[in-house]
Amino acid sequence: MRTEKIWQCRDRRIDLSRPHVMGIVNVTPDSFSDGGQWPDAERAVAYGLTLAADGADILDIGGVSTRPGAGTVSEAEELRRVLPVVQGLVGQTQVVLSVDTSRANVARAAIKSGASIVNDVMRFDGDDAMAAVVRETGAGIVLTHSRPSHDDTDYADVAAEVQTTLENALAYAQGQGIAEAACVIDPGLGFAKTTAHNVAILKRLDCLVEIAPVLIGASRKRFVRELGVGSEELGVGGEGGSIAVAVWSVLHGAAIVRAHDVKGTAEALRVIGALRG
Repeated sequence: MRTEKIWQCRDRRIDLSRPHVMGIVNVTPDSFSDGGQWPDAERAVAYGLTLAADGADILDIGGVSTRPGAGTVSEAEELRRVLPVVQGLVGQTQVVLSVDTSRANVARAAIKSGASIVNDVMRFDGDDAMAAVVRETGAGIVLTHSRPSHDDTDYADVAAEVQTTLENALAYAQGQGIAEAACVIDPGLGFAKTTAHNVAILKRLDCLVEIAPVLIGASRKRFVRELGVGSEELGVGGEGGSIAVAVWSVLHGAAIVRAHDVKGTAEALRVIGALRG
């Protein structure tokens, strides 16, 4: 178990003794709930600054949708979408910047432009060069549980598999020379998982927080709607339900929550912090 509650992300030391909110800046036309809302860098940067003002501690910038059925995007197009946003934000906010990518070249370019974290939903499996980029730059890394196919949802014990997979990913990272303090784990809610699987993981977060700081990304995901809160027509979870999952997660040890509704989530977590004393 990691005892020091610090996430080392290049020259930034993020104090995880309190929960942090990671705001989502999707610069994609096809993300599941907000695709196409920020179609150019100028508007995406303005939106990121709004999230920072609303209480985001980290901004996660992504140029490729990871929703089921999303189309492929070339590396050149991903770079075109992401880099101007990173470059625009780095000069205007002190909030830590993260790049949501599984491509080593995109990660390296974003880090060179000012990002400090790589949020890799494929935990190095998408690009053999990713571990070297993280090691050489000293970036923070989010290691996420996922499977190659979103339809592959057959688990003997989903929580146990998630834990074992993430333990192996941490061991691999350290074997590649990546510092333990640089690593955060994400159980990958919604990635090749049913609503029942997501609930089972959330009920057993205590097992995950024993091995590394945990990031939870539940915002607007379909399982929140299937728990009774959200839009049937749009197929997305509602903000109230998303905030409820964030609060549950923090109360059960999560260090970071990834959110669309940054202001509401940050306010809820401040109240939790005040009640805890």
